[in-house]
Amino acid sequence: MAHDNNTNREFIPLKIAVLTVSDSRNEETDKSGALLTERLETAGHHKADKRIEPDDMFRIRATVSNWIADPDVEVIITTGGTGVTGRDGTPEAIEPLLEKIIDGFGEMFRALSYEGIGTSTMQSRALCGVANGTYVFCLPGSTGACRDGWDKLIKTQLDYRTRPCNLAEMMPRLTEK
Repeated sequence: MAHDNNTNREFIPLKIAVLTVSDSRNEETDKSGALLTERLETAGHHKADKRIEPDDMFRIRATVSNWIADPDVEVIITTGGTGVTGRDGTPEAIEPLLEKIIDGFGEMFRALSYEGIGTSTMQSRALCGVANGTYVFCLPGSTGACRDGWDKLIKTQLDYRTRPCNLAEMMPRLTEK
């Protein structure tokens, strides 16, 4: 891998909110949300909030909008609703909220996902962007997708020690005008 964790830099924990988008999951059956929460806490970050919302564009948008406006939330990770069925609307709910889209995230996610699920990865509409100084990541709902998204992309980019650069170190500059 081309990045390096420089132990001379101090780890900076971030406050991360997790949203599971599902019509059928609850706290007992939400394996993807639980995996993300466990991973972010194990990495040293703080869980700012965790919720489950149905596949309803306006409920998704309302929850994420509230978190974007909350100074106690620095990063949002959603899981679910990124497919192509009629009920999948997470990207449509989130995209209008974003000031900038980080295209490389979706591209990288699909490239990594291709290794495990082949051409089925083209159905994923994984997304990442910035709104009001808050990073928003939208992952598919499977635990495998959440594991790959966190372990192979998000974890290192939210670690201030990752070199040559990372998203965490850009946070103080996200709201520059």
